[in-house]
Amino acid sequence: MNVLSGPRPLSFRNCILYNHQLQFLSNSSMDSRPFSLTRSSPTPVSHRVEAHRVANAEAKISFQEWQGWGTTSPVPSMVTEVIDDLKLLQKDIDAPMDFGGNHGKLQGEFKVQEDKKHRKKYESLGDSEKKLQFFSARQIACRLLGSRGYLCQKCWLPMEDCMCSRIMPCSLWHRIRFWLYMHPKFSWQDFLRQNNTGKLLWQVFGTQAATLCLFGVSEQEEIMWNALNMAGRNYVWCLYPNTNALPKSVQDTFIQDTSSDIMSKAKLEHKDETMNFILLDGTWSNSHAMYKRLKDKAQVIWGEDLPCISLNTGLSLMHKLRPQPSWDRTCTAAAAIGLLCELNLVPEFSLHGLDSQAEAIEDALEALLEALTMRRVRMGRSISRKERHNIC
Repeated sequence: MNVLSGPRPLSFRNCILYNHQLQFLSNSSMDSRPFSLTRSSPTPVSHRVEAHRVANAEAKISFQEWQGWGTTSPVPSMVTEVIDDLKLLQKDIDAPMDFGGNHGKLQGEFKVQEDKKHRKKYESLGDSEKKLQFFSARQIACRLLGSRGYLCQKCWLPMEDCMCSRIMPCSLWHRIRFWLYMHPKFSWQDFLRQNNTGKLLWQVFGTQAATLCLFGVSEQEEIMWNALNMAGRNYVWCLYPNTNALPKSVQDTFIQDTSSDIMSKAKLEHKDETMNFILLDGTWSNSHAMYKRLKDKAQVIWGEDLPCISLNTGLSLMHKLRPQPSWDRTCTAAAAIGLLCELNLVPEFSLHGLDSQAEAIEDALEALLEALTMRRVRMGRSISRKERHNIC
Protein backbone atom coordinates (compact mmCIF):
# COMPACT_ATOMS: atom_id res chain seq x y z
CA MET A 1 0.00 0.00 0.00
CA ASN A 2 0.96 3.14 -0.12
CA VAL A 3 1.35 6.74 -0.06
CA LEU A 4 -0.84 9.47 -1.44
CA SER A 5 1.26 11.61 -3.68
CA GLY A 6 1.30 15.36 -3.88
CA PRO A 7 0.98 17.46 -7.01
CA ARG A 8 4.72 17.74 -7.71
CA PRO A 9 6.20 14.53 -9.15
CA LEU A 10 9.74 13.59 -8.16
CA SER A 11 12.24 13.29 -10.98
CA PHE A 12 14.77 10.67 -9.89
CA ARG A 13 15.59 8.11 -12.54
CA ASN A 14 12.68 5.66 -12.42
CA CYS A 15 10.55 7.34 -9.78
CA ILE A 16 8.33 8.05 -12.81
CA LEU A 17 7.77 5.29 -15.35
CA TYR A 18 9.86 5.70 -18.49
CA ASN A 19 8.08 5.87 -21.85
CA HIS A 20 10.06 2.90 -23.17
CA GLN A 21 8.95 0.82 -20.21
CA LEU A 22 5.33 1.74 -20.90
CA GLN A 23 5.90 0.78 -24.53
CA PHE A 24 7.41 -2.56 -23.46
CA LEU A 25 4.38 -3.31 -21.32
CA SER A 26 1.98 -2.38 -24.12
CA ASN A 27 3.80 -4.45 -26.74
CA SER A 28 4.02 -7.48 -24.45
CA SER A 29 0.37 -7.38 -23.37
CA MET A 30 -1.96 -10.15 -24.45
CA ASP A 31 -5.54 -11.13 -23.81
CA SER A 32 -6.15 -12.92 -20.54
CA ARG A 33 -6.77 -16.67 -20.86
CA PRO A 34 -8.38 -19.01 -18.37
CA PHE A 35 -5.86 -20.71 -16.11
CA SER A 36 -6.70 -24.22 -14.94
CA LEU A 37 -5.37 -25.59 -11.69
CA THR A 38 -6.45 -29.16 -12.37
CA ARG A 39 -3.85 -31.86 -12.81
CA SER A 40 -5.26 -32.66 -16.23
CA SER A 41 -4.36 -29.20 -17.51
CA PRO A 42 -2.21 -29.22 -20.66
CA THR A 43 -0.15 -26.38 -19.21
CA PRO A 44 3.47 -27.49 -18.60
CA VAL A 45 4.11 -28.47 -15.00
CA SER A 46 6.41 -25.54 -14.27
CA HIS A 47 3.69 -23.11 -15.34
CA ARG A 48 0.92 -24.10 -12.99
CA VAL A 49 0.38 -24.27 -9.27
CA GLU A 50 0.25 -27.83 -7.98
CA ALA A 51 -1.87 -28.79 -5.01
CA HIS A 52 0.02 -30.43 -2.18
CA ARG A 53 -0.77 -32.19 1.05
CA VAL A 54 0.75 -31.51 4.44
CA ALA A 55 1.24 -34.56 6.61
CA ASN A 56 0.34 -34.16 10.27
CA ALA A 57 3.96 -34.45 11.35
CA GLU A 58 4.99 -31.75 8.85
CA ALA A 59 2.39 -29.22 10.02
CA LYS A 60 4.67 -27.11 12.16
CA ILE A 61 6.74 -23.99 11.66
CA SER A 62 10.26 -23.94 13.06
CA PHE A 63 12.01 -20.80 14.25
CA GLN A 64 14.44 -21.08 11.34
CA GLU A 65 11.66 -21.43 8.77
CA TRP A 66 9.68 -18.55 10.28
CA GLN A 67 12.62 -16.15 10.14
CA GLY A 68 13.51 -17.40 6.67
CA TRP A 69 10.42 -15.61 5.33
CA GLY A 70 11.88 -12.22 6.35
CA THR A 71 10.71 -11.93 9.95
CA THR A 72 12.83 -11.15 13.03
CA SER A 73 10.48 -12.22 15.85
CA PRO A 74 9.97 -15.62 17.48
CA VAL A 75 7.24 -17.78 15.95
CA PRO A 76 3.97 -16.14 17.14
CA SER A 77 2.28 -18.24 19.79
CA MET A 78 -1.13 -17.80 18.18
CA VAL A 79 0.22 -19.08 14.83
CA THR A 80 1.55 -22.17 16.59
CA GLU A 81 -1.83 -22.63 18.29
CA VAL A 82 -3.67 -22.41 14.95
CA ILE A 83 -1.35 -24.99 13.41
CA ASP A 84 -1.90 -27.31 16.37
CA ASP A 85 -5.67 -26.94 15.81
CA LEU A 86 -5.21 -27.83 12.13
CA LYS A 87 -3.27 -30.95 13.08
CA LEU A 88 -5.95 -31.95 15.58
CA LEU A 89 -8.69 -31.47 12.99
CA GLN A 90 -6.74 -33.51 10.48
CA LYS A 91 -6.57 -36.35 12.95
CA ASP A 92 -10.22 -36.08 14.01
CA ILE A 93 -11.78 -36.12 10.55
CA ASP A 94 -9.11 -38.28 8.92
CA ALA A 95 -8.94 -35.98 5.91
CA PRO A 96 -5.75 -34.73 4.24
CA MET A 97 -4.70 -31.10 4.71
CA ASP A 98 -4.74 -30.01 1.05
CA PHE A 99 -3.41 -26.70 -0.21
CA GLY A 100 -3.50 -25.38 -3.75
CA GLY A 101 -4.05 -22.43 -6.04
CA ASN A 102 -2.10 -19.22 -6.46
CA HIS A 103 -2.28 -18.34 -2.76
CA GLY A 104 -1.79 -21.80 -1.27
CA LYS A 105 -5.32 -21.88 0.14
CA LEU A 106 -6.92 -24.81 1.90
CA GLN A 107 -9.18 -26.86 -0.35
CA GLY A 108 -11.29 -29.98 -0.44
CA GLU A 109 -13.16 -31.57 2.46
CA PHE A 110 -10.58 -30.37 4.97
CA LYS A 111 -11.32 -26.76 3.99
CA VAL A 112 -15.06 -27.29 4.52
CA GLN A 113 -14.55 -28.68 8.01
CA GLU A 114 -11.86 -26.14 8.94
CA ASP A 115 -14.11 -23.26 7.87
CA LYS A 116 -16.81 -24.45 10.25
CA LYS A 117 -14.35 -24.92 13.10
CA HIS A 118 -12.53 -21.61 12.77
CA ARG A 119 -15.76 -19.61 12.42
CA LYS A 120 -17.09 -21.21 15.57
CA LYS A 121 -13.91 -20.39 17.45
CA TYR A 122 -13.83 -16.82 16.13
CA GLU A 123 -17.40 -16.21 17.29
CA SER A 124 -16.58 -17.61 20.73
CA LEU A 125 -13.89 -14.96 21.26
CA GLY A 126 -15.63 -12.06 22.96
CA ASP A 127 -12.67 -9.70 22.97
CA SER A 128 -12.08 -7.81 19.71
CA GLU A 129 -8.31 -7.87 20.21
CA LYS A 130 -8.32 -11.67 20.54
CA LYS A 131 -10.48 -11.91 17.42
CA LEU A 132 -7.96 -9.81 15.47
CA GLN A 133 -5.04 -11.89 16.68
CA PHE A 134 -6.82 -15.14 15.81
CA PHE A 135 -7.82 -13.80 12.39
CA SER A 136 -4.25 -12.74 11.58
CA ALA A 137 -2.72 -15.94 12.94
CA ARG A 138 -5.01 -18.13 10.85
CA GLN A 139 -4.18 -16.24 7.66
CA ILE A 140 -0.47 -16.49 8.39
CA ALA A 141 -0.51 -20.16 9.40
CA CYS A 142 -2.38 -21.29 6.28
CA ARG A 143 -0.22 -19.10 4.06
CA LEU A 144 2.99 -20.52 5.52
CA LEU A 145 1.91 -24.15 5.17
CA GLY A 146 0.41 -23.58 1.72
CA SER A 147 3.55 -21.87 0.37
CA ARG A 148 6.08 -24.37 1.66
CA GLY A 149 8.08 -25.91 -1.15
CA TYR A 150 6.41 -23.63 -3.71
CA LEU A 151 7.56 -20.08 -2.93
CA CYS A 152 11.14 -18.96 -2.43
CA GLN A 153 11.46 -17.78 1.16
CA LYS A 154 13.56 -14.75 0.22
CA CYS A 155 11.70 -13.21 -2.74
CA TRP A 156 8.27 -14.86 -2.25
CA LEU A 157 8.14 -15.88 -5.92
CA PRO A 158 7.59 -19.44 -7.18
CA MET A 159 10.86 -21.34 -7.17
CA GLU A 160 11.14 -21.36 -10.96
CA ASP A 161 10.81 -17.56 -11.02
CA CYS A 162 13.20 -16.80 -8.13
CA MET A 163 14.82 -13.37 -8.58
CA CYS A 164 17.19 -13.49 -5.58
CA SER A 165 20.30 -13.63 -7.77
CA ARG A 166 19.39 -10.20 -9.17
CA ILE A 167 19.10 -8.47 -5.81
CA MET A 168 22.15 -6.42 -4.87
CA PRO A 169 22.37 -5.80 -1.10
CA CYS A 170 23.00 -2.24 -0.01
CA SER A 171 23.59 -0.62 3.38
CA LEU A 172 20.91 1.83 4.46
CA TRP A 173 22.13 4.95 6.26
CA HIS A 174 22.33 3.97 9.93
CA ARG A 175 20.04 6.82 11.04
CA ILE A 176 17.07 5.48 9.03
CA ARG A 177 14.96 2.48 9.89
CA PHE A 178 11.93 1.28 7.96
CA TRP A 179 9.05 -0.58 9.59
CA LEU A 180 6.91 -2.55 7.12
CA TYR A 181 3.51 -2.75 8.82
CA MET A 182 1.90 -5.46 6.73
CA HIS A 183 -1.66 -6.74 6.60
CA PRO A 184 -2.03 -10.55 6.37
CA LYS A 185 -5.60 -10.68 4.97
CA PHE A 186 -5.83 -13.86 2.94
CA SER A 187 -7.93 -12.88 -0.05
CA TRP A 188 -5.66 -9.97 -0.99
CA GLN A 189 -2.89 -10.66 1.51
CA ASP A 190 0.45 -8.90 1.25
CA PHE A 191 2.27 -11.42 3.43
CA LEU A 192 3.95 -13.82 0.97
CA ARG A 193 2.18 -12.14 -1.94
CA GLN A 194 4.26 -12.55 -5.07
CA ASN A 195 3.89 -8.96 -6.29
CA ASN A 196 4.34 -7.42 -2.86
CA THR A 197 7.06 -4.76 -3.06
CA GLY A 198 7.62 -4.11 0.63
CA LYS A 199 9.71 -7.31 0.82
CA LEU A 200 12.30 -5.65 -1.43
CA LEU A 201 13.31 -3.32 1.38
CA TRP A 202 14.64 -6.04 3.65
CA GLN A 203 16.01 -7.98 0.69
CA VAL A 204 18.13 -4.95 -0.17
CA PHE A 205 18.82 -3.39 3.25
CA GLY A 206 18.45 -6.38 5.59
CA THR A 207 15.87 -7.12 8.27
CA GLN A 208 17.44 -4.88 10.90
CA ALA A 209 17.17 -1.81 8.67
CA ALA A 210 13.76 -2.74 7.19
CA THR A 211 11.77 -4.75 9.68
CA LEU A 212 8.54 -6.62 9.01
CA CYS A 213 5.69 -6.18 11.49
CA LEU A 214 2.49 -8.10 10.78
CA PHE A 215 -0.80 -6.45 11.69
CA GLY A 216 -2.44 -8.21 14.62
CA VAL A 217 0.63 -10.28 15.60
CA SER A 218 1.25 -9.19 19.18
CA GLU A 219 4.88 -10.37 19.36
CA GLN A 220 5.89 -8.32 16.34
CA GLU A 221 3.83 -5.27 17.26
CA GLU A 222 5.42 -5.28 20.71
CA ILE A 223 8.91 -5.37 19.20
CA MET A 224 8.07 -2.43 16.93
CA TRP A 225 6.43 -0.30 19.61
CA ASN A 226 9.23 -0.93 22.09
CA ALA A 227 11.69 0.41 19.52
CA LEU A 228 9.47 3.38 18.63
CA ASN A 229 8.88 4.23 22.27
CA MET A 230 12.61 4.19 22.96
CA ALA A 231 13.22 6.45 19.95
CA GLY A 232 10.53 8.91 21.07
CA ARG A 233 7.69 10.50 19.14
CA ASN A 234 9.98 13.14 17.59
CA TYR A 235 11.79 10.41 15.67
CA VAL A 236 8.77 8.46 14.38
CA TRP A 237 6.75 9.16 11.23
CA CYS A 238 4.08 7.22 9.35
CA LEU A 239 3.92 7.55 5.56
CA TYR A 240 0.19 8.04 5.29
CA PRO A 241 -2.11 10.81 3.98
CA ASN A 242 -3.83 11.65 7.27
CA THR A 243 -7.09 13.25 6.16
CA ASN A 244 -7.84 14.60 9.63
CA ALA A 245 -4.87 16.94 9.62
CA LEU A 246 -2.96 19.08 7.16
CA PRO A 247 -0.49 16.65 5.54
CA LYS A 248 3.17 17.49 6.01
CA SER A 249 5.78 16.89 3.36
CA VAL A 250 9.40 15.93 3.96
CA GLN A 251 10.31 19.56 3.35
CA ASP A 252 7.75 20.73 5.93
CA THR A 253 9.05 18.22 8.47
CA PHE A 254 12.80 18.43 8.03
CA ILE A 255 13.48 21.84 6.51
CA GLN A 256 10.80 24.41 7.30
CA ASP A 257 10.11 23.14 10.84
CA THR A 258 13.79 23.28 11.74
CA SER A 259 14.98 26.38 9.89
CA SER A 260 13.80 28.75 12.61
CA ASP A 261 14.21 26.35 15.54
CA ILE A 262 17.79 25.99 16.74
CA MET A 263 16.93 23.15 19.12
CA SER A 264 15.10 21.20 16.39
CA LYS A 265 18.01 21.67 14.02
CA ALA A 266 20.39 20.37 16.67
CA LYS A 267 18.20 17.26 17.05
CA LEU A 268 18.16 16.83 13.27
CA GLU A 269 21.95 16.79 13.15
CA HIS A 270 22.31 14.48 16.16
CA LYS A 271 24.50 11.60 15.06
CA ASP A 272 23.03 8.83 17.20
CA GLU A 273 19.26 9.15 16.90
CA THR A 274 17.49 6.80 14.48
CA MET A 275 14.61 8.13 12.39
CA ASN A 276 11.84 5.53 12.22
CA PHE A 277 9.52 5.49 9.21
CA ILE A 278 6.42 3.27 9.22
CA LEU A 279 5.17 2.15 5.80
CA LEU A 280 1.68 0.66 5.66
CA ASP A 281 1.85 -2.42 3.46
CA GLY A 282 -1.63 -3.65 2.53
CA THR A 283 -4.58 -2.73 0.33
CA TRP A 284 -6.00 0.77 0.59
CA SER A 285 -9.17 -0.63 2.13
CA ASN A 286 -7.07 -2.25 4.87
CA SER A 287 -4.93 0.82 5.45
CA HIS A 288 -7.61 2.66 7.42
CA ALA A 289 -7.75 -0.07 10.07
CA MET A 290 -3.96 -0.30 10.13
CA TYR A 291 -3.51 3.44 10.59
CA LYS A 292 -6.21 3.58 13.26
CA ARG A 293 -4.46 0.85 15.23
CA LEU A 294 -1.18 2.77 15.04
CA LYS A 295 -2.87 6.03 15.95
CA ASP A 296 -4.66 4.51 18.97
CA LYS A 297 -1.40 3.02 20.24
CA ALA A 298 0.41 6.34 19.81
CA GLN A 299 -2.29 8.02 21.90
CA VAL A 300 -1.79 5.44 24.66
CA ILE A 301 2.00 5.82 24.69
CA TRP A 302 2.49 9.52 23.96
CA GLY A 303 -0.95 11.06 24.41
CA GLU A 304 -0.67 12.51 20.89
CA ASP A 305 -1.37 11.50 17.30
CA LEU A 306 1.21 9.66 15.23
CA PRO A 307 3.10 12.16 12.99
CA CYS A 308 2.39 11.58 9.29
CA ILE A 309 4.28 12.45 6.12
CA SER A 310 2.84 12.69 2.60
CA LEU A 311 5.19 12.22 -0.35
CA ASN A 312 5.45 13.73 -3.83
CA THR A 313 6.14 10.45 -5.61
CA GLY A 314 5.44 9.71 -9.25
CA LEU A 315 4.03 6.62 -10.99
CA SER A 316 5.43 3.30 -9.79
CA LEU A 317 6.86 0.72 -12.16
CA MET A 318 4.41 -1.79 -10.69
CA HIS A 319 1.29 0.16 -11.64
CA LYS A 320 0.68 -1.89 -14.79
CA LEU A 321 0.81 -5.23 -12.98
CA ARG A 322 -0.72 -4.07 -9.71
CA PRO A 323 -2.74 -0.88 -10.24
CA GLN A 324 -3.58 1.38 -7.33
CA PRO A 325 -7.05 2.84 -6.69
CA SER A 326 -5.91 6.05 -8.40
CA TRP A 327 -2.87 7.25 -10.33
CA ASP A 328 -1.63 9.43 -7.47
CA ARG A 329 -1.00 6.43 -5.22
CA THR A 330 1.98 4.16 -5.31
CA CYS A 331 3.40 0.86 -4.11
CA THR A 332 5.40 0.40 -0.91
CA ALA A 333 8.82 0.20 -2.57
CA ALA A 334 8.12 3.33 -4.61
CA ALA A 335 7.09 5.11 -1.41
CA ALA A 336 10.44 4.20 0.16
CA ILE A 337 12.23 5.39 -2.98
CA GLY A 338 10.33 8.68 -2.87
CA LEU A 339 11.12 9.18 0.81
CA LEU A 340 14.84 8.60 0.31
CA CYS A 341 14.87 10.90 -2.71
CA GLU A 342 13.17 13.70 -0.78
CA LEU A 343 15.34 13.20 2.31
CA ASN A 344 18.37 13.47 0.05
CA LEU A 345 17.29 17.05 -0.69
CA VAL A 346 17.54 17.97 2.99
CA PRO A 347 20.97 19.66 3.38
CA GLU A 348 21.77 17.82 6.62
CA PHE A 349 21.16 14.45 4.94
CA SER A 350 22.59 15.05 1.47
CA LEU A 351 26.02 13.52 2.12
CA HIS A 352 24.87 10.08 3.21
CA GLY A 353 24.23 8.38 -0.14
CA LEU A 354 20.45 8.31 0.10
CA ASP A 355 20.19 8.70 -3.67
CA SER A 356 22.25 5.53 -4.18
CA GLN A 357 20.14 3.70 -1.61
CA ALA A 358 16.97 4.76 -3.44
CA GLU A 359 18.52 3.52 -6.67
CA ALA A 360 19.20 0.12 -5.09
CA ILE A 361 15.48 -0.28 -4.36
CA GLU A 362 14.65 0.84 -7.90
CA ASP A 363 16.92 -1.83 -9.32
CA ALA A 364 15.20 -4.46 -7.14
CA LEU A 365 11.79 -3.17 -8.23
CA GLU A 366 12.79 -3.48 -11.87
CA ALA A 367 13.97 -7.06 -11.23
CA LEU A 368 10.64 -7.92 -9.59
CA LEU A 369 8.67 -6.35 -12.46
CA GLU A 370 10.67 -8.32 -15.02
CA ALA A 371 10.27 -11.60 -13.12
CA LEU A 372 6.51 -11.14 -12.76
CA THR A 373 6.13 -10.04 -16.37
CA MET A 374 8.05 -13.04 -17.71
CA ARG A 375 5.98 -15.37 -15.54
CA ARG A 376 2.71 -13.94 -16.88
CA VAL A 377 3.91 -14.14 -20.48
CA ARG A 378 5.05 -17.74 -19.98
CA MET A 379 1.70 -18.69 -18.47
CA GLY A 380 -0.25 -17.03 -21.27
CA ARG A 381 -1.79 -14.43 -18.97
CA SER A 382 -2.23 -10.72 -19.50
CA ILE A 383 0.49 -8.52 -18.03
CA SER A 384 -1.74 -5.47 -18.05
CA ARG A 385 -4.40 -5.34 -15.34
CA LYS A 386 -7.65 -3.42 -15.78
CA GLU A 387 -7.52 0.04 -14.31
CA ARG A 388 -9.42 0.81 -11.13
CA HIS A 389 -11.51 3.95 -11.32
CA ASN A 390 -12.75 4.21 -7.77
CA ILE A 391 -11.48 7.25 -5.92
CA CYS A 392 -10.72 6.98 -2.22
